[in-house]
Amino acid sequence: MEFSINETENKGFTKIEKFNQETTEQLMFHYNKVLELLGEDVNREGLKQTPLRVAKAMQFLTQGYHIKPEDILRSAMFKEDYRQMVIVKDIEVYSMCEHHMLPFVGRAHVAYIPDGTITGLSKIARVVDAFARRLQVQERLTTQIKDCIQDTLKPLGVAVVIEATHMCMSMRGVQKQNAITTTSDFTGAFEKVATREEFIRLISSKTI
Repeated sequence: MEFSINETENKGFTKIEKFNQETTEQLMFHYNKVLELLGEDVNREGLKQTPLRVAKAMQFLTQGYHIKPEDILRSAMFKEDYRQMVIVKDIEVYSMCEHHMLPFVGRAHVAYIPDGTITGLSKIARVVDAFARRLQVQERLTTQIKDCIQDTLKPLGVAVVIEATHMCMSMRGVQKQNAITTTSDFTGAFEKVATREEFIRLISSKTI
């Protein structure tokens, strides 16, 4: 995917952003029409740059379409004789509900039991981001993270739990501001009750 570089300078600060120029222009055009359909004056001062800002924001929020999560894991795979649980918990999740294109935010807890191969800890968080930065449903997001780690690292098992608040429930519709949705998915060793319970206990403990 080709990117054009847009540089803006203000009071000595230079901001460099990378976006697809053609995509940006098309999104600007359509968001301008959306504002008009909502009854807004697209020429008033506060909205003059809004179509551009939203076009850039949407490309940033959906950048996961252009990332291969499997490649993230493969970039840091190491042979290691370790066969105990590896957990990366409280990974921040920011995604967009595909039904209303409103955000859902929360945290993910990911664990795997290596079978001779480990990956860099930061790569787990990056995999979560790669799938989250797309139009999503929480259920699919949970399964995609699990499948990616299982298929790439070939561990003895993978566990993923995601807890999130959905703006489509808080801001509209049922308008329940305190509702939290929890999803989970497990493979291999985590299908055993004892292993799964250990994982749940560890992610429930207080963070240091």
